[in-house]
Amino acid sequence: MRETTSLNAGDCFTISSRVKKDFDFPLHYHDEYELNLIINAKGAKRIVGGSIGVIDDMELVFIGPNIYHAWFLHQCTSTEIQEVTIQFHKDLFDENFLNRNQASILKNMFNNAQLGILFSRETTKGLVNRILDLNQKSRFDAVLELLSILHSLSVSSNIKLLSDTGFSDQNFCFKSRRIEKVFEYMHNNYDKQITLADVARVANMPQVSFSRFIKKRTGKTFIESLNEIRLGHASRMLIDTEAHIAGIAYKCGFNNISNFNRIFKRKKQCIPREFREAYSNGRSFYI
Repeated sequence: MRETTSLNAGDCFTISSRVKKDFDFPLHYHDEYELNLIINAKGAKRIVGGSIGVIDDMELVFIGPNIYHAWFLHQCTSTEIQEVTIQFHKDLFDENFLNRNQASILKNMFNNAQLGILFSRETTKGLVNRILDLNQKSRFDAVLELLSILHSLSVSSNIKLLSDTGFSDQNFCFKSRRIEKVFEYMHNNYDKQITLADVARVANMPQVSFSRFIKKRTGKTFIESLNEIRLGHASRMLIDTEAHIAGIAYKCGFNNISNFNRIFKRKKQCIPREFREAYSNGRSFYI
């Protein structure tokens, strides 16, 4: 469902804060960026982009424009769920601003928001009071405080990207042109057979050296990185098409359906059929 938000064209952002006993909004998307803080909802289920997960008693998520998202009760028994939602225009901070040197770390976070960002519990606890107090700020002070909160998030550590690389068309940013060229190559050829020799050649490095290099730069092996790109594309196809699951697996470069199911479940804690049903049913997905 496409949501028409309450954010007016003349406003910088909107904030809503509520205490409730249920999540009653279906799976949806909208043009705006969204920062969502949820407190006291342990056991609720989160769907963001190509990810499905069960949340703890506190979480903070940043979502880019037009990314599917929703929260559902699932195993949550709380009757006092607190939710604060901040939405702002996607051009509030335009490219001219974000391309400035001092804003580069913000730009990187906004790019990552196309996959959905889950911030660490430590980061969330450090910012929870500032977020809760944001609607008490006066008009321009509120804008400055929002920018300050976004900056604090952009420099925080231990973030988790919720969707797999390849789910969206965001630019790859690794502060290494070699790694970026490799990811561009894998993104453009994920449906074909790709070997370590192929990507090492793109990086102009020996295979052994490249294996160490990509692990150090990304925290993942070449195979893990390639599988994430393929899973991202597969997730998008499961959501946006009615193609047979086996056909999706082969189109995304997996050589057999069993291997696809195994890798998919290890990454997402559900099989592709269950993942598709989560998006088809909107509210009826349970593990």
